[in-house]
Amino acid sequence: MSLDLLRDASALEGYARDVSGLRAVPEAVARPESAAEVHALMRMAAADGACVTTAGAQTSTTGASVAECGWLLSTRAMARILDIDPVQRTVRVEPGVLIGDLQRACAPEGLFFAPDPTSEEECTVGGAIACNASGPRTLAYGPTRRHVRSLTAVLADGSDFHAHRSTVEKNTVGYQMAHDPVDWFVGSEGTLGIVTEADLVLLPIPPRVLGLGVPFPDEARALAFIVAARQTPAVAPRCLEYFDAESFAIARTAMDDSSWAPRAGAMVYTEDAGDGDAPLDDWLALAEQFGANAGDVRAFDGEQALREARRLRHALPAAMHERTAPFLPHGGRRVSTDWAVPYPLAAPALAEARRIADAHRLPPAVTYGHLGNGHPHQNFVAQHPGDVARIEQAIAETLHAIIAMGGTVAAEHGIGKIKSKWLALQAGPRQVAMMRALKQEFDPGHRLAPGNIL
Repeated sequence: MSLDLLRDASALEGYARDVSGLRAVPEAVARPESAAEVHALMRMAAADGACVTTAGAQTSTTGASVAECGWLLSTRAMARILDIDPVQRTVRVEPGVLIGDLQRACAPEGLFFAPDPTSEEECTVGGAIACNASGPRTLAYGPTRRHVRSLTAVLADGSDFHAHRSTVEKNTVGYQMAHDPVDWFVGSEGTLGIVTEADLVLLPIPPRVLGLGVPFPDEARALAFIVAARQTPAVAPRCLEYFDAESFAIARTAMDDSSWAPRAGAMVYTEDAGDGDAPLDDWLALAEQFGANAGDVRAFDGEQALREARRLRHALPAAMHERTAPFLPHGGRRVSTDWAVPYPLAAPALAEARRIADAHRLPPAVTYGHLGNGHPHQNFVAQHPGDVARIEQAIAETLHAIIAMGGTVAAEHGIGKIKSKWLALQAGPRQVAMMRALKQEFDPGHRLAPGNIL
């Protein structure tokens, strides 16, 4: 392709929003097809003094892939899977590869990429690296960070930076923070460089996975079940996903099955990938111990059934996008939380979050997410900017309580632009100063992803 930048107003409008609902029209859009073109574009930007914000499929919920000034660099045309090594269990990819396409390419080798963002059919590898994405299976496999073996990035001046994760088991050379430069880029949200290639670690596909949807009479029993499932050796969950009553209603609608436990107050979806036969009897016994009716439990056995189960979870953010879409032109948007606490504290944390929302006279949030990790998503619909302000005030109060419980303000979506104002709630002045020093080292002109994180 030519290195000419898109400047047509109608074309730029197509890159003005991400999933967060924020809108900012970039001054220009670049669509490189190779690392060489990224180098050339970044040298052009350096010569012009232009800011550059990198975006993949623009599925960020924090505004990280919206360019508030300067150019937007789209990596979607860099979508090649360069090599799959079934012996070393690695795959080398460009940043624009969709997670879903990556999974399908690796499956014939009996391998899979463990991080599983719910938006895998829209989420790119580069985006997953940028925000250290996770997903339901994070409970067993952890987020993206541990699955990135090496990467290559183009820096603000157009130069290359290569980082390869060390495999030594012991290392006493200097400060720990400098041991693995790969970690500087995973979760950096495009503020240090543009990832153009990455080697990812793959895992063997389990011989059998059993999915279970377990409805409960109320939230308290569902959350107690999640804690017990993590603490008992009788079962081995690789995910523990929570649905409140409204979320479960959305999931039933997506499945076109209104008869499934219509009076349930909550539902938990879990998967067991243990060796041999998954212990269905053990799961049922545990569920019944916390008040679940065995007749309401749904089993999802086999690849097709598990894909159907994923529709349950994917239906939730999709439904929230539909509910907020009419209000985007009026300054409204979906406002969602990404906080997490140590998993045994999820119940009191949710109770406190709801108490604060009630005090601000907010409608009940649609709540779902990775409660196996103590990590729910609360979703509010803001119809106009005044609603956004009231909801964010309630979230700020909630986050103070979350930090007091040993939690985090952002568990998997990153900080981006929307949550940067809350960074200092969790990171002390010296931590922020260290982040600024790293930013200064890689991007002294502060031209990469302005507004993200810092």
